Amino acid sequence: MDTVQFALLRGICQLPAYIAAERGFLDDEGIDARISIAPTAWTVPERMGRGEVEFAVIPWTRVAADRNTSNRMVLIAGSGIEEAALVVRTGLDEREVRRVAVPQEGGIKDLTAMALLDRMGWSDVEVVRMPSGDGAILAFVGEGADAASMVEPWAAMLEHLGLGRVVRRTGDVWPGAPGCSLTTTARVIAERPELVLRMVRAYMKAARFVADDPAEAARVGARYIGVGEHVVLRALEANRPDPNAIRSDAAMASILELMTKRGYVETAPVGYRDLSFLDQVELEQSFGSTVPPG
Repeated sequence: MDTVQFALLRGICQLPAYIAAERGFLDDEGIDARISIAPTAWTVPERMGRGEVEFAVIPWTRVAADRNTSNRMVLIAGSGIEEAALVVRTGLDEREVRRVAVPQEGGIKDLTAMALLDRMGWSDVEVVRMPSGDGAILAFVGEGADAASMVEPWAAMLEHLGLGRVVRRTGDVWPGAPGCSLTTTARVIAERPELVLRMVRAYMKAARFVADDPAEAARVGARYIGVGEHVVLRALEANRPDPNAIRSDAAMASILELMTKRGYVETAPVGYRDLSFLDQVELEQSFGSTVPPG
């Protein structure tokens, strides 16, 4: 067994990782994954750059903006798709919104909100910038904002509680756009390509499991996320992970254009995505046998 550090967050986009660990898909591939749940995505990139974490499921925009030239992060499979949702307080018309809570700059929740502000004509709406996604949700619940940008299952939770309603999602701006994605580093790819292939193989099995048995996926995910499984299942009705989300070239190019415009990156980055492992696993699935890396 190869022992690896696997950093995760809380959310629907993380379900394949939870399932891969709980249902033995990682064990089947000879991977002993030591899972840690990070409080926010901001804490993960530095740990990956230092080699403390081999794999993570984090926002692809953080990966694209990585400035680590010696051991940069690399996307190897999709997971979240069209994952950010804009929630407006129940009973409030969209035209009455005056304050929108948004997490720190650079993530898909922030970028979706910025794009939707233009799309919805909210040019005079105040952006309440919070340090995390949880902070944006609490600002909304605490009535410090009329709307908030968040991912699932938090949007489903607020709808279930009758506190808000989803009015737009990332897909309304960028159809097919990825969100949190399976990520490793350039060093791990160079030194252990067979390990990366096995990780992607386990991850894709788990993603298929989520699609085939959402009720069981909700049961498993609820323990990691900390909400009721009925909330997770409701969220899955609107948003299911997709390993091929990182193939959405047009959506990703548009998002990178916005990131450049807002100064999150200087120029459109290159080398942040490696589709070869995803291609190999899909080839294996087609022919029913394993394929060596490369």
